[in-house]
Amino acid sequence: MTVLLPAGVLFLCSLLAGLFLPYPLFVRLPIPLLGLLALGAALVYPKLLASRRKIEIENQFHLLITHMTILSTTNIDRIEVFRILSREDEYGELAREMGRIVQIVDMWNQSLDDACRRRAAVVPSDALADFLDRLAYTLGAGQALSDFLISEQDVMISQYTTVYESTLGNIEVMKDLYMSMILSMTFALVFAIVLPILTGTNPTYTVAAVLMMFMFVQLGFYFVIRTMSPHDPIWYHPEKLRPNGEARILVSFVAGGALSVLLIVLAALGLFGVGPIGLQTLFLRDSLPEPLYLALPLTPLLLPGLVLRHEEQLITGRDGEFPSFIRALGASESAKRSTTSDVLSTLRTKDFGPLTDEIDDLYKRLNMRLDPALAWRYFATDSRSYLIQKFSEMYLVGREMGGSPRRLGELISTNMSEVNQLREQRRQAATTLVGLLYGITAASAFAFFIGLEVVAILSEMDIDMAATHQLGLGQLIYTEVYNIALIRYLLLVVILFNALLSAIMIRTVDGGNKANSFIHFMLLTWLGCITVVVTTRLVDLFLNV
Repeated sequence: MTVLLPAGVLFLCSLLAGLFLPYPLFVRLPIPLLGLLALGAALVYPKLLASRRKIEIENQFHLLITHMTILSTTNIDRIEVFRILSREDEYGELAREMGRIVQIVDMWNQSLDDACRRRAAVVPSDALADFLDRLAYTLGAGQALSDFLISEQDVMISQYTTVYESTLGNIEVMKDLYMSMILSMTFALVFAIVLPILTGTNPTYTVAAVLMMFMFVQLGFYFVIRTMSPHDPIWYHPEKLRPNGEARILVSFVAGGALSVLLIVLAALGLFGVGPIGLQTLFLRDSLPEPLYLALPLTPLLLPGLVLRHEEQLITGRDGEFPSFIRALGASESAKRSTTSDVLSTLRTKDFGPLTDEIDDLYKRLNMRLDPALAWRYFATDSRSYLIQKFSEMYLVGREMGGSPRRLGELISTNMSEVNQLREQRRQAATTLVGLLYGITAASAFAFFIGLEVVAILSEMDIDMAATHQLGLGQLIYTEVYNIALIRYLLLVVILFNALLSAIMIRTVDGGNKANSFIHFMLLTWLGCITVVVTTRLVDLFLNV
């Protein structure tokens, strides 16, 4: 009623307006088409909404099952497990589904197995529906919730691995398709540059049209890859606490941004023939090839990119060490029957790589009788890891509710180890994408400018071609229709756009922080600009001989 009814009214109004407004037909005709578009969007909206809910459910499904398993091993009622999960806002649609199950039990006085069976019939995700059906049957048969969920761990991990690997396989297919489409668009662009010299049509319009198509193809593939990529964030961004190293990242952003803006100003002044004292040689217009004025101001962005890359490597190292740490912590607590602080007094002396400092800080906070929840929150914040934040919170809640430390440590360690293995496959897929995008950037820049430089050299031969008119042969080439400077500018803009989108695409596939794309953005821009300079010099060398 809130979507379809207004769209239907809008369509009827647009239809009446198209029939009765006192305007020419070509003005009235698009009005009903606009209403029809709104109606079609309203008809498709439920399917889009269900698809979005399904993706949101399956992105967090493995974490919710692990969290549910940990809670089920504690000394709380089984409906309380669903009630706690319904308050976890990070689970999004899954938390709302848990809330609906609790509502059916509390308000309608239904059993938990009946509530699970009812929701299984209407949820958009097949994985969640199958899980709720099996859970309802098991609970109805009298099996304990913890026994069922522990036995489901292998099934859940297997399903998650299958979905994750199939997504990576789809990305591999998309990479091949992307390469084919970009090479085809490159050929079309070269054709649009060279053909007008024989036909006399305005090449600026044809080149601009093909460039727009080229950019739309890249945008389309980016959104497809973004939709297909698994939702597996690496970074944890706390709302209130500030992790160690935050100041270093902020300083790198400020320094890199300020230097980049300064170089942009100097390069702009140099293009107009104005150079500061002491920098005239570097920044005046004829000092550097023009493409390098596009790449030079972006070089300071390497500073924040390197800092973020270093932090991301530390996060990856901490993720790799956390399964061993949490398993050792749980086993030691069960064996010694002591507190977490007492066990950490021994574990803090062990080498856990990049996680060692965070473990030592955790021990100090707990030893100072700081609130355990706050101490673990600082531990997750300083680690900056999304998975460490989720699993450490699960471990803390499980321990507070009386769960077995050994079982909790083994469950968390097994699940996180599996996710780490899948992330390694994802990083390998991102590595192959890096090579593909760098190769496409160099090949496209070479093809764009080799055609343009050939046309530019033919334009300089225009006077010699005037003799053909005296022989009655007509005009063979049309060089006067070209605005070489404008076309070169458009091609450089496309190289910059390609570098930006390719860098973001790399970060989307590997799941890292988007700001970490500065490195690839800068390198891809330099690669494209250097390819342009080399291509120009080679064409001048061989065709002007």
